Amino acid sequence: MLRVLLFASLRDHAGWSERTLPLGSDPISAAQLWRQLGLGSLEGISIAVNQELVDADQMLEPGDELAFLPPFTGG
Repeated sequence: MLRVLLFASLRDHAGWSERTLPLGSDPISAAQLWRQLGLGSLEGISIAVNQELVDADQMLEPGDELAFLPPFTGG
């Protein structure tokens, strides 16, 4: 199983903030899972696995926590 978290505008767009998904026997990257979820472009999105920022090609493993974060803004 894989825990997937969405934050802020991503959560609002998708209509959910957290899902637990099964991982198949074939390896899958964070970017591939994003595309499977149908959430649009990954441009500007930060990805964290187990609370560490990673590249979109990071391969996922059962038990991982995957978080997608919208672009950071501040003032």
